[in-house]
Amino acid sequence: MAYVFLIPACLLAMLSALRLCRLVATIDPAVNGTSTPGGSPETGSEELSDDEHAPDLFDAAYLAGGPERVVELTLVRMVAKGVLHLAHTGWTSVARPHPQNELEAAVLTAIGPEGQCRTDELRREVAHGAAVREIADRLTRRGLAVAPGTRDTLAQAVTGVRWSLVATLGLFAAALGAAGARDLTGARIGLAALAAWFTLPLVLSAGTLLMARIEVYPVTPWAAPPGQDLLRGLRAGTRRARAHRAHSRSADQTLALILRGPNALREPYLRAALKPSRAL
Repeated sequence: MAYVFLIPACLLAMLSALRLCRLVATIDPAVNGTSTPGGSPETGSEELSDDEHAPDLFDAAYLAGGPERVVELTLVRMVAKGVLHLAHTGWTSVARPHPQNELEAAVLTAIGPEGQCRTDELRREVAHGAAVREIADRLTRRGLAVAPGTRDTLAQAVTGVRWSLVATLGLFAAALGAAGARDLTGARIGLAALAAWFTLPLVLSAGTLLMARIEVYPVTPWAAPPGQDLLRGLRAGTRRARAHRAHSRSADQTLALILRGPNALREPYLRAALKPSRAL
């Protein structure tokens, strides 16, 4: 009777592990056999098609922090060029309405004819706009970024493996209870053998979660394995440039914003301006 609990435990462990492994295989070019142009935002890349280009700083910002990081980088660069003014009170105003690229044009369009708006609202609107979506689509096509639907599915698959581990422990406890009841009636069940059988689904679920920690978390929430390689190259290049004093203050601040977000900015007013406001 106690071994009846082993069947659902094994099925849960196998199905949840298989689902997660298949998802990881579909997004990893090294597994599914697709090739991805390499390169870094500073050094260029291999040959690309006519409608693609080497990864730039905005691509790196998306891989490191997603759509809102792209908008934050755009806002800081526009402030540096005197196009915008970011107030620590949470408002953005237009100082010189002359955009130089599609992202800057999207920001000015989102601000509107009044010339000012709340920074949080501006960030959300541009992050969901066509200009940022084009970056996401391009990086996803090249295998550098994980598609939003894939991110959600991966998170659900990891949760499924975690719940299968919890369910296996519960079923093991139920099996031990059933074995104990049988012992009271005079039937003997080898508890050591029962525990040994239940180690199979437990090891499978725990091993899959360990694999998820190593393989899945590096590809979420935004960068796939090739995108993570690009970011690691950017960090390494930044360290080498600092060692040789080759980076200017503005370049250091730009890369810090890309890799670590607005909290890495030196100017307190920029940190305050880009800090998300808390809902009352």
